Amino acid sequence: MEDIKILSDLFIKKYGQRPEEIVKLPGAGSDRKYYRLSCGDQKCIGVVGENLRDCRAFVKLSGIFREEGLPVPEVYGVSADGLHYIQEDLGNTSLFSIINSAPHLIEQSLRNLARMQCVDKTKWEPCVEYRPFSRRQVFWDLNYFKYEFLKPSGTDFDEDSLENDFELLAEHIMEANLDASGFMYRDFQSRNIMVRDDECYFIDFQGGRLGPSLYDAVSFLWQAKAAFPDEFRQQMLRVYAEEYCKLREIPEERLLSQAPLFALFRTLQVLGAYGLRGLVEKKAHFLESIPMALQNLSSLLEAGVIDSYPELKKVSESLIADERFEIKGKDDHLTIKVFSFSYKKGYPSDYSGNGGGFMFDCRGMHNPGRYQEYKTLTGLDQPVIDFLKERGETDLFSDRAFELVRPTVERYVKRGFTDLQIGFGCTGGQHRSVYCAEAVAKKLAECFPMAVIEVCHREQGIKKTYNARK
Repeated sequence: MEDIKILSDLFIKKYGQRPEEIVKLPGAGSDRKYYRLSCGDQKCIGVVGENLRDCRAFVKLSGIFREEGLPVPEVYGVSADGLHYIQEDLGNTSLFSIINSAPHLIEQSLRNLARMQCVDKTKWEPCVEYRPFSRRQVFWDLNYFKYEFLKPSGTDFDEDSLENDFELLAEHIMEANLDASGFMYRDFQSRNIMVRDDECYFIDFQGGRLGPSLYDAVSFLWQAKAAFPDEFRQQMLRVYAEEYCKLREIPEERLLSQAPLFALFRTLQVLGAYGLRGLVEKKAHFLESIPMALQNLSSLLEAGVIDSYPELKKVSESLIADERFEIKGKDDHLTIKVFSFSYKKGYPSDYSGNGGGFMFDCRGMHNPGRYQEYKTLTGLDQPVIDFLKERGETDLFSDRAFELVRPTVERYVKRGFTDLQIGFGCTGGQHRSVYCAEAVAKKLAECFPMAVIEVCHREQGIKKTYNARK
């Protein structure tokens, strides 16, 4: 409530009256909170920040760029603590929401980006809160990719060889940075561009710093979910280069020749973010974006951009071929993924973005793995099946698991849902879990012929599909 009071006081100071309505707006990728405050025709956006440096930078930079005639929101008032401010209301439409129907706005945004980047740095540099782009920051992003995407995905790589590639890539990026630098927006993407009255306005530039100008244009045009065709991407890149090079008086081709390098760097950085938010934190939006980012990586691989970095090239080929990250078409059926797994190696990952599902612990049942004659066999082998059936507990367990799952499957089919995941875990993922996963998968296939049942005995490297679509 203290945040609302501070924002209300700023509103009163600006408009001379108390806001009649205060509505909290949906959160974005940051920790900032946004509110729409209004009274009659008077309205503004209230911002509550967590990071004083970011708030301070945004307020100061907004003033500088407005003086330069750039399309950024006006800040109307700032609280004494610097963490609360009110700014111009730019509406609810982001460029991302209309991006496929507004090529003129994409061109407008890129030309204004070039203008922003070419503002005399003596005007904005005292306002930024972050150090200039450096080799250290290059490695932060490359390691972000390594530790938050490669490792959580389980992709095999030689760390020493990959580090050699990172050293060389960092050297190439820093050479390009020296060639054309200016205000680096750092997070220039269509979600950070608001559209009002067919005009684009930039927001969220508080992370700006001195750095390579081309990074921002590439970030925008290679944004995974925008999925621009390559021909259009190259066309818009030339629009940007034309504006930027005219202001800086440098050859366009020199700037454009560096675009593939920055596209590779940005793609790796984005995959790191998607890995953290998707693979680690299991957020659906980011999981859904991984295949599209890998499509960008595939295009760069085909173009030979990664040829100078052999281990990175090998890793890229592996990721692109990984069926977990394939782009799925719009399904008209339910796919149920049934896993057996070892608890020692963690739960199965869910790459559907759906979340939820069922996990069953089979470790309470008698373990065939304790006996020498069964150690090399699995729950698919007849001697193990006979052993488990003799006691009867695994059949009772799998029957009850099926009855627990069944109503959910019926509802998912009825409502047109497309993904459900079920897991059976035991100590080694070899005997009890394999038997139960197989038993339940077969029952699901029989009872729900309209659903595709994908079975994965993870620790055994065995996959099969029931009711496969032709």
